[in-house]
Amino acid sequence: MSIATNETNENTHPNQEIWIHYLNHPDVQALAMTDAEILGAVEDGLRAQGLGQATIEPRMHLVPEKEWPGHFNVLRGYIRPLGMAGVKVVGDFYRNYQVGLPSELALLNLMDPKTGAPLAVIDASDLTDMRTGAVTAIGARYLARKVSKVLGHIGARGTSYWNVKLLDSIFNFDEIRVHSRRPESRNAFAERLSQDLGKPVQATEDWESCVRGADIVVEASRLDKPEPMLKTEWIKPGACVIPYGTMSAVELSLTDIMDKMVMDDWGQAKAGPFGALRAHVDSGKFSEQTLHAELGQIVAGLKPGRESDSETNLFWHRGLSLSDIALGAAMLRKAQAMNIGQRLRFR
Repeated sequence: MSIATNETNENTHPNQEIWIHYLNHPDVQALAMTDAEILGAVEDGLRAQGLGQATIEPRMHLVPEKEWPGHFNVLRGYIRPLGMAGVKVVGDFYRNYQVGLPSELALLNLMDPKTGAPLAVIDASDLTDMRTGAVTAIGARYLARKVSKVLGHIGARGTSYWNVKLLDSIFNFDEIRVHSRRPESRNAFAERLSQDLGKPVQATEDWESCVRGADIVVEASRLDKPEPMLKTEWIKPGACVIPYGTMSAVELSLTDIMDKMVMDDWGQAKAGPFGALRAHVDSGKFSEQTLHAELGQIVAGLKPGRESDSETNLFWHRGLSLSDIALGAAMLRKAQAMNIGQRLRFR
């Protein structure tokens, strides 16, 4: 259902004023999006993709300076049922903690696909974390065993919080383990999660004790360069593995043990030099022939997800502009209903 408003319709006349709905970081926080709202919006976007009701372009990368530890991603897409197009620009600068900033800072622009008129500008830093966590959780919902009780999560910054929070909202884990490179980071992460989830979360001292025997394994590391830190032999038969670090942290043999391999959008498999399974794509281990489905096809019911408890499955997601647009549209609707945000004159 389109969220076009009277403001949108007024924007179609060249002599009329155009106003943008602006949501800054405090505005986004004031929306207090619930787990169910986040998951529902992102799943709707995935369904539209699976049904062919969306347009998505592979992300583009901009590296300002090679010696600087970071880059920009530019994501673009259109969701027909929402009547909404969007472009997000997100910086991924993994050393930002040294200057007291999040690793990812982003802006989402929502636009009228009929006229090109801008509709909204949203601080998409938290949105990026939320939608990424939602895609992780939705992937696990369809590809992990329903009785999954142990989560092993590598990574403690950026999208990691929403990965764990939204996964736990679905699976209600008995055991959650987290690990990251810096002790102070992983310990603080475990403490925050323990408080927010109301259950103990264990910070492990190494990758193996975090991953081995877990029902669901998420690899969201922040490596400086590709390095096979996550060993295939640690993966429990029947597990669901979700690697999506910018730099590959998995062994080439990981794909050899998988029954189903799923991606968010195959068109992004070769987009840019980064990605957890880029080496697997380049070597032919992960290809259109070995791809079981895109997640949207499973959400839409066009292809099956997990079909037995014995399956060992893999889900690689690189981040969809459609998830940004779908969640951004949900935030805009809620902001309009709650009278949150500012109206900025465009012309």
